[in-house]
Amino acid sequence: MKSQIALLLVALVAGSALAAETKPAFKPDLAKGQAIASGACSACHSIDGSRGAPANPILAGQHPEYLAKQLQEFKSGKRKNAVMAGFASTLSEDDMRHVAAFYASKQAKPGAAKNKDTIRLGERIWRGGLADKGVPACAACHGPAGSGIPAQYPRLGGQHAEYTESQMLGFRSGSRANNAQMMTIASKLNDLEIKAVSDYIAGLR
Repeated sequence: MKSQIALLLVALVAGSALAAETKPAFKPDLAKGQAIASGACSACHSIDGSRGAPANPILAGQHPEYLAKQLQEFKSGKRKNAVMAGFASTLSEDDMRHVAAFYASKQAKPGAAKNKDTIRLGERIWRGGLADKGVPACAACHGPAGSGIPAQYPRLGGQHAEYTESQMLGFRSGSRANNAQMMTIASKLNDLEIKAVSDYIAGLR
């Protein structure tokens, strides 16, 4: 009897493992993603996630893994934003991946730095960091042109300076607490340095 139970348990475990291995890979549906975006996201991010209001992030061309992760963290409360938490709460995990893939498929439009007085400081921080403060070069993680690394670091090049600045200030104050690395880096930057590098990032392409 015991041997029969043992064999049954082995068969169940093996069957579960086989089912996990044969589970089809997720295939994003851009049409579903577009439907979600047009219904819930377009008011703030524009229909294609391009150059909407400067207070809101540009989503076009962003890595889908990063977008899906942020939606998951808005839903769980790990990243705080009352508006986004409300939208994310209505989305399933698959919905998040569909809409993330939709925005990732769009071509981001180039931006431009606006403050000529801080461009050198912004470039210095981006390319080389601030050794005296222990601030690493932004380009080390986000790439020379701000293209980021899929599933690890977001695309920043061309992002609204106003949005980037607000997120850096949020990391510094702790109001945005879903990335320990960025909180540490931002804590070492003053207002002028944050503003300078945010403006420089807007012109990367």
